[in-house]
Amino acid sequence: MALSYARGLIIQLSRVAAASTEDVNETIKHAQIAHETGVWSKMPAVTRSKVLSKLARILESRIQEIAEIETRQTGRALREMKAQLGRLPDWLDYYAALLRTNHAYVAPTQGKLINYVQRVPLGVVAQITPFNHPLLIAVKKIAPALAAGNCVIVKPSELAPISVLEFAKMAESAGVPPGVLSVLPGFGPTTGKTLVSHPLIRKVDITAGTATGRAIGSIVGANLASYTAELGGKAPIVVFNDADLDSAVNGAAFACFVASGQTCVSGTRLIVQDGIYLTFMAKFLEKVEGIRARMGDPLNPKSTMGTVISMRQLEKIEAMMSRSKGAVLAGGKRLEGKSELDGYDFSKGAFFPPTVVADVGVEDELWQEEVFGPVVVVKNFQTEDEGVRLANNCKYGLGAGIWTQDLSRAHRVSAEMEAGLTWVNTHHRNDPSSPWGGMKESGIGRENGLEAFAAYTQSKSTIVNIASAEETREVDDWFAETSEGKRYG
Repeated sequence: MALSYARGLIIQLSRVAAASTEDVNETIKHAQIAHETGVWSKMPAVTRSKVLSKLARILESRIQEIAEIETRQTGRALREMKAQLGRLPDWLDYYAALLRTNHAYVAPTQGKLINYVQRVPLGVVAQITPFNHPLLIAVKKIAPALAAGNCVIVKPSELAPISVLEFAKMAESAGVPPGVLSVLPGFGPTTGKTLVSHPLIRKVDITAGTATGRAIGSIVGANLASYTAELGGKAPIVVFNDADLDSAVNGAAFACFVASGQTCVSGTRLIVQDGIYLTFMAKFLEKVEGIRARMGDPLNPKSTMGTVISMRQLEKIEAMMSRSKGAVLAGGKRLEGKSELDGYDFSKGAFFPPTVVADVGVEDELWQEEVFGPVVVVKNFQTEDEGVRLANNCKYGLGAGIWTQDLSRAHRVSAEMEAGLTWVNTHHRNDPSSPWGGMKESGIGRENGLEAFAAYTQSKSTIVNIASAEETREVDDWFAETSEGKRYG
C-alpha cells in the first residue's frame, strides 16, 4: 500500500502488491530469456540509443504529473520535486549519446594478431532503490544499465514505488522490449533478499544504509556477481574565514535542509572557522527561521520544506535528539499547530523543523551517525588543519563542502577530504557525466559517467590470427619434431 503524508495523516494513494518469491523467480526467468534471445542485448547500439532518447522525451512530457506523485508519496515539497525531476531526461539523453560515441579498441598484441576488445552486457542485473529520491536514483541506475544492453529488475522502496512503476510503463511505450525492464515492489527482507540472492543475477546496484549494504554485499559476493553500493553519509560543510558570507549561508542551508535532510550527501556537520563563526551563525539561524516560517502543505509551491518520510522516521529523529548532549539553537521538536504560510495542520504529517545543534563532541551520535532528517550539528575551528581533521573525523566519506575564496586552499583542502564528492562554493551538484560515490563506509563503486556504463559491462577480447596459412603452419606447430624458435603465448 502506498501512503501519503502530504494531505491528511495517512492517505492511501494506491494499493501496490508486494512481489512474492515466486514472482521474483518468474521475473528473473523471463529476464534471462530476454537476455539470451538478444532482443535488447544484441540490438544495435544506435537502436538502443533511439529508444532511450524517446523515453527521455516521454518522461519530459510528464514531469509535472510525476512530481505530484513524488510529493504525495514522500511528503517532500513540490518545488523540490519539480526541480529535481526536470533533470532526469538528462541521464537518458547522456547514455543515449554515449552509445553513439562509445568505441571498442584494438589492443597492441604482439605478433600477426588483431585483438579487438568490446564491452558486452553482464546479463540480468538487480537494483535496489530508496525512498528519498524515488525516481531520480532509479533512473541514475536504470539508464546506464539499459544503455549497456542488460535486462534490469528494480525493487523500489516499499514507501515510494509508484513513480518507478510509472517509469516502467513509459519505457515499454518507448520501445523497451518485454522482460528487459521489470519493477518488483516489495519489502527488503523478502522481495529484496530473494532478488539479490538469485544466482542468475550478475550485478546488484543499491542505494541504502551501510548496514544494509554490508548484508547485501555478503550475498552478492557469494554469487561472484558485481556490486555497486551507494551507502550512508555525514557530509561536512567547512566554511573558512574568507568565504563570501551570504553565499556560504545560503549554500549551507541548501546542503543541510533540502529534501528535509533526507539525502546521503546532506550537510549534517557544519564546521565554521572562528573568525566568522558568530556572524555566520547569526545569519544562518535567521535563514533557518525563514525556512521554518514558510513550511506548509508540501503541495503548496511556496512551501520551503516538506515532511520526513514517515512517522517512524520522525520518532527516530526525536530519539536521537533526546540522546544528544548538545545545545539546541533552533528546532529540535516536531512541528505542531498551524502553518504560518498557509494554515496547514502540521499534525497531519511527519513534520520536523530545520534543527541546529551546537556544543556537540565528535564522539556524539549526532556527529557520527546518519540522522536522515533536517538536523545539523555546528562546531568552530581555528586552523586549516583542524578544519580538515574535524571534517574527516567520521566513518563516512560520501560528500563534503568547502567554502572559501582562496583558490589554492580550495584545491589543497579538497585533496585532503576523505570523500568521493567534494564541492567548492556550492553543494549537491549532480550531472550524468560526473562520477558519484563514496569512500570509507559510504560505499563501493560509482554511479554516473563512463564508470557507471563500464560497471554494467564486461570486456570481451577477440584475437584473430592474420598470418598466412603457410606462416601459421611453420610458426604455430608447437609439437613439431623441430621445435626451436616456436612461439608460446
